[in-house]
Amino acid sequence: MFTDMVGYSALAQRDDELALELLEEHRRLLREIFPRFHGTEVKTIGDGFLVEFHSALEAAECAIEIQHALSKRNADVPLERRIEIKIGVHIGDVVHRNGDVYGDGVNIASRIEPLAGAGGICVSMDVERQIRNTLEARFEKLAPTELKNISIPMDLFRIILPWEDRAPIVAQPETESIRASRKFLWAAVALCFALMIGVGGWWSERPDKIVTSPAATTDSNAAAEIPAKSIAVLPFENLSRDPDNAYFVEGIQDEILTRLSKIADLKVISRTSTQKYKSAPDNLRDVARQLGVANILEGSVQRANDKVRVNVQLINALTDAHLWADTYDRHLTDIFAVESEIAKTIAETLQARLTGSERAMIAAQPTSDTTAYELYHKGRSLWEKRSGDNLPKAIAFYERAIARDPQYALAYAGLANSYVLLPLYFSVPQRDAMAKAREAALKALEIDPNLAEAHNALGKILNFDDLDLVGAEWEFQRAIELQPNNATAHQWYGNGPLDSLGRFDEAIAETKRAVELDPLSPIINTDRAYPLYYAGRYDEALAQAKKTIELDPGFFYSRQILGMVLQAKGDLPGAISEFEKARQLSGDPLHWALLAVAKAKMGDKNIAQQVLVELDKVNPGRQGLAYDRALVYLAIGNKEEALRWLEHSYADRDGANLSWINVEPILDPLRGEPRFEALVQKVIASKSEPNP
Repeated sequence: MFTDMVGYSALAQRDDELALELLEEHRRLLREIFPRFHGTEVKTIGDGFLVEFHSALEAAECAIEIQHALSKRNADVPLERRIEIKIGVHIGDVVHRNGDVYGDGVNIASRIEPLAGAGGICVSMDVERQIRNTLEARFEKLAPTELKNISIPMDLFRIILPWEDRAPIVAQPETESIRASRKFLWAAVALCFALMIGVGGWWSERPDKIVTSPAATTDSNAAAEIPAKSIAVLPFENLSRDPDNAYFVEGIQDEILTRLSKIADLKVISRTSTQKYKSAPDNLRDVARQLGVANILEGSVQRANDKVRVNVQLINALTDAHLWADTYDRHLTDIFAVESEIAKTIAETLQARLTGSERAMIAAQPTSDTTAYELYHKGRSLWEKRSGDNLPKAIAFYERAIARDPQYALAYAGLANSYVLLPLYFSVPQRDAMAKAREAALKALEIDPNLAEAHNALGKILNFDDLDLVGAEWEFQRAIELQPNNATAHQWYGNGPLDSLGRFDEAIAETKRAVELDPLSPIINTDRAYPLYYAGRYDEALAQAKKTIELDPGFFYSRQILGMVLQAKGDLPGAISEFEKARQLSGDPLHWALLAVAKAKMGDKNIAQQVLVELDKVNPGRQGLAYDRALVYLAIGNKEEALRWLEHSYADRDGANLSWINVEPILDPLRGEPRFEALVQKVIASKSEPNP
């Protein structure tokens, strides 16, 4: 907090003796008040004070008490003997050295103080956000202000003091919290009237009603369903000058999130859905509603040599209440302890129940090598993108992390998850990729048997490479048990063994949970549509597929499922259009086969031969070619060849396609054929012993 006497220099020129008298009285009065609010006087600067407090609330309460005391004093003295001061308050980082304090926190507070005006208190947005729901005061937002030597314009607020003779506050700009409070009050009043006297006509005619449309009602209901123990960790701001530190900063955000995701009593949003938002967005409430959470963690990271500073603040975004904030100044090697401490404090603040095993997992240190840590997070960031050559690049980073720390279990799990997906996006032989994936997953579990990411990878390997649905189910269940907020585990479990075995209600529930945890992920939203499609709930599948395309119009996988749903509903032109778009976006041979199915149904007699020629041009190591050929032959009614190629697909262990043989509507013409039914039983009856 900075204070400054108004008009002292001019008074000293006119009446030096009176100026000194009032200066001493002013200092005695303020020094009596500071300790009552745990304020520590750092120093006097001419006719002003620099004071440090334990909290923003105590600083604001002290400022109000000072102005109140001076207001009472000035009421009984002549104009020339009045003492008026300006006060500025900011919360921020400071450095203590030789009895003084330095840093941006001090600089900004000093720039804010002159804007307060005589007898006024000016606070930064950071302070206003922390005290708005705990301080009995009103706030007036000032116009965005550029402060001297501060590069970014700041939102500032003036505290309206009860004794001030000012214009009615309704004429002034209002804060978001005041507007929200007013809306909440009107909604509550309206609801009470509607319940007590049923005045539906009056309610529908009210000009200031809150609910104005079905969409608004849905929004309100959605907000009401948001669990209190839910959180999104937004991207941390990189305060380091070196842009190469971006991955390090990303890693801190991801590690905190990963630790939180192991807590069953919390709902934690995946990083892929939070990455679209910037650090400390202005519209926190909108962000929270879009992500389906009540709480937001914001943060920043500054790294210099072997030191790192992490600032975090936890906010209830639906009420704008500031729940907790802290700054951690540590050596680089202590970063894992900081991440664990932050996760633990968040859990305690949100009153989440923590089991003993959860406490141990969030306190675990994945590696002691900070370079390996950065390499791992570079790989993870690329793995999440999926597109382009990101998967091979991710594999390279994981391998470098392992070279730095051969006991880094998470890096092995990342390697496994990358190799699992590689055949789906590149012309890489499935058998080779899956062998490497299995080796990496088992190595990760050898180092850490309780690593959810490794169990999840192994589940996918058993599903896709071994056609072992029962073994895959066990691994996915174990992954979810260890990391309840792992959206990918719910996704792969739902659109994997569950829908393959025809357990549609469970599959739909798991993919729904995956979307709740990662609501903006195109791949997870797409996989939400598949169990609906397999269950014959085509209208719901159609709506989900269209929603996914709104998220990412260029994602081929969502075009693929949309085409399949349209075909199942009988819209063959629509299906052909989507399959064409998917083919152009990905080049996957499967889309040629799907085109053949749709066009053959429309009477195109030449399409099958054309597609078979195209399939012959594809790298023979490409996953799924036997299955693709089976679909083409089935499209022209050649069941014998279709069955032969399906059996070939089974011999290739092509679980990425064949796992759904029991439920895929396109294969319905083969149902009842003895060879086909025997093949179905081979796929769905596979069993294995669970991984120890």
